[in-house]
Formats: sequence, structure tokens, C-alpha cells
Amino acid sequence: MAFFRNQRRISRVLHGIGDLTSKAGAALSAAAVVIIFAIILAFDGFPLNWETAFCVVASGITLVMLFVIQHTQSRHQLALQLKLDELIRTSPSADDQLVHIEIADDAELDELKKSQEALHESIRDGDDTDDIESYRSTDTS
Repeated sequence: MAFFRNQRRISRVLHGIGDLTSKAGAALSAAAVVIIFAIILAFDGFPLNWETAFCVVASGITLVMLFVIQHTQSRHQLALQLKLDELIRTSPSADDQLVHIEIADDAELDELKKSQEALHESIRDGDDTDDIESYRSTDTS
């Protein structure tokens, strides 16, 4: 049980960092720090140990931000997918095979894509009523 509490706490911290760093002020602050650091390095004659420290810190921050962005995007994508699945389930004319299609294998996705492209092409050509009904009645799984 402690693992899940820690996982939720870590998730909240990552989202907090993501929210904080997504602001325009965060970008301006980072730019200001880099400019100030460059000015200090220039006055000090660009000592190698300072440059190395800056590179290490910048690399560490970049790595942490990579995981923060990945975590927040994954969570947002999951929430959006659940909302879309709910819309598909509640629409009587929607294709129920599209619910959880993101877990299908590549062949099934390619087959469904080709089927939908054919349907869209027929709609553009004006033969939409028969093709839509035949599309909905076919099983692409």
C-alpha cells in the first residue's frame, strides 16, 4: 500500500513540476539564468570547472524534464482516450470496434485504416449510404 501512496505522491510532484515549467515565466527565468551564467563565465575567463558544472547541471535538468514531460503527456493521453471511448460507446451510430483500438495489433490497425479510407472516398464520390451500412456491418477484427 505504501508503494501506491508513493507513486501518487511522485505523480503529483511530476505534475506540479510540469505545471510550473509550462509557464512563460519559467522559460524567461531559465533564459535569464543562462545569460547571467554566461556573463559570469565571460568575466571569469571561462574556467573549465565552471563550464563542466554547468553542463552537468543542464544535462541533469534535461533528463528530469524528459521524464516529467513523458509522464504528463502519458496521463493526458490516457484521459483523452477514455473520454473518446466514452463518446464512441454513447453514440448509437459510432463503430464500437474503435473502442480501445489503441491496443490492437498493427495489421488490424492497417486494415481498419484502409476500410475507413475506402468509406471516406466513397462518401466524397457520393455513394455514401450503401457503403456506410456495409462498412458498419463488416467485422474488421
